[in-house]
Amino acid sequence: RRKGRALRSGHGHAASIQIMRITTVRPDEVEALVHEWRTKTVGRRSAQRGTFTRDRERPSTYVQIVGLPSYDDAMTNSALLEPPLFTERLANLSDGPMVFGNLDVRSGEQM
Repeated sequence: RRKGRALRSGHGHAASIQIMRITTVRPDEVEALVHEWRTKTVGRRSAQRGTFTRDRERPSTYVQIVGLPSYDDAMTNSALLEPPLFTERLANLSDGPMVFGNLDVRSGEQM
């Protein structure tokens, strides 16, 4: 069995993942807001991949998962959220408190 290995950016830093959990009855508007942010940050953002998911066990709960080359890139990417405008608009779409997290990728495997 092969052991997983740390995913690394081209600079030797461990890859990073940002997560945002939001409860909302307006997921289409959340996706539109994220699309607007992507359009405004073309050529400036370090996010490599974004996935918007719906929680099957918790109605109206969604998780945005963003893959980045490193934690430093994640922090730079977060600064592009243009607070407080983006965060305020996102909070207005949320039906409860949002949960944010930053994860260091320890390993990744093709399954």
